[in-house]
Amino acid sequence: MLAKVRSGAVVGVDGLAVEVEVDIALGLPVFTTVGLPDGSVRESKDRVKAAIRNCGYEFPNRRITVNLAPADIKKGGAGFDLPMALGILAATGTLQSDKLDQYWVLGELSLDGAVRAVRGVLPITLAARDLGMKGIIIPDANKMEAAVVDGIEVIAVTTLHQAVEFLAGIIDCAPFHLDPATSFARARSHEVDFDEVKGQEHVKRALEIAASGGHNILLKGPPGSGKTMLARRLPTILPDLSFAEALETSKIYSIIGLLPEDMPLIATRPFRSPHHTISDAGLIGGGQIPRPGEVSLAHNGVLFLDELPEFKKHVLEVLRQPLEDGTVTIARANLSLKFPARVVLAVAMNPCPCGFHGDKRHECLCNPAQIHNYTSRVSGPLLDRIDLHLEVAALPFKEMSAERQGESSAAIKARVDQTREVQKKRYARHVSVFCNGQMGPKDIRKYCALDAPSTRLLEKSVEQLGLSARGYHRILKIARTIADMDRSESLQLGHVAEAIQYRRMA
Repeated sequence: MLAKVRSGAVVGVDGLAVEVEVDIALGLPVFTTVGLPDGSVRESKDRVKAAIRNCGYEFPNRRITVNLAPADIKKGGAGFDLPMALGILAATGTLQSDKLDQYWVLGELSLDGAVRAVRGVLPITLAARDLGMKGIIIPDANKMEAAVVDGIEVIAVTTLHQAVEFLAGIIDCAPFHLDPATSFARARSHEVDFDEVKGQEHVKRALEIAASGGHNILLKGPPGSGKTMLARRLPTILPDLSFAEALETSKIYSIIGLLPEDMPLIATRPFRSPHHTISDAGLIGGGQIPRPGEVSLAHNGVLFLDELPEFKKHVLEVLRQPLEDGTVTIARANLSLKFPARVVLAVAMNPCPCGFHGDKRHECLCNPAQIHNYTSRVSGPLLDRIDLHLEVAALPFKEMSAERQGESSAAIKARVDQTREVQKKRYARHVSVFCNGQMGPKDIRKYCALDAPSTRLLEKSVEQLGLSARGYHRILKIARTIADMDRSESLQLGHVAEAIQYRRMA
């Protein structure tokens, strides 16, 4: 007999409809899975056989063929265990139900028939809803993330037996409901705040500009000057995630398996800080079945690279395209996938191997050749893609010991939100531009016109600093953000002058 169960898989960051076809025929007992399954899918036969028997059902000693359609896309993960088991029971006549066409089924089985959590439930649930399905049957541990999707029933099960009885109409499982807006608002909190940072007012100003315009920033200074501390607080002053952005970001975390069970949505801007030993695939994504990397996990948030020169040079170079396009393209022989990667890049580095070059309080032990070799580990093209370059000096004792607290993140964020609102109105008709840092050449010509004094200053600066065309455009973007912070329609000389000083290290 033949039975069909609807299920889903993840391709890139989106869900894909998969039809699990089970055929039971006469012949020697064998369990064959086709449809480009990976190792974890092929191993399902042993889990499925044990789960069916341990739940009290009869496992057929016949020739069983399971096909995962479409057959030209590689399938991975253990989420096909439950639909395979239900398909076998339906093919033998043990399960008789007209609900199999109305629900997608997803879940891993343990040997005793318990249904375990799987990855990628959120994008698969979204795909099921978009295809007009009535509901989706998923593990109980995944019900929170699935329930944020409106317009589809979420049936959470704990055992194979419960899933069979629900589909057979023996028991009634009420759909799980969740108020996403309430959970979303409750999860918005940060453990750090800018009021914990003393001094470094010029750095705070630069970080506010970066947050206001979505600009990348480099912090360069001696050890202990507060570079990492400042960078970690950058997400606290970025605008709140919209629900659409939270859903987009949460899909990525669901695929990787990093979405907490009690948190259905990523409610705050992500902050990812990978170690400098990371590989290029770990940073931008990859693998036999491509998965998102750190730059995609930081989507709509901040990617922080500490000790920048310690990263392998070829790893840093793969960041060029994502920084420009806001996406990562992973190309394989049989498919090409795109992962979202719209991030604010924050990087920190020491001025030399010992870290004290230019520090008035410590003697630098590095010779010029060592300093050159150290700084040259970061290529010019990558540095050119970082908008703001800032020197972070060591903090004097008086500022360290001062009892006065700095300005809070909430106060800075209020100004950032006002500046972003100006940009939101400006780019209301744009599809892919949401802030000044994302402007293209055409937008720069339209919104960054200069008067004669500003043009002369910028021309002189470009010649003296040897800036590229990209560097020239970056100055205009920064100047536009500074003007927006001042609520100025046009770029003034002071706005351009301040923007230029952030490119002196480039």
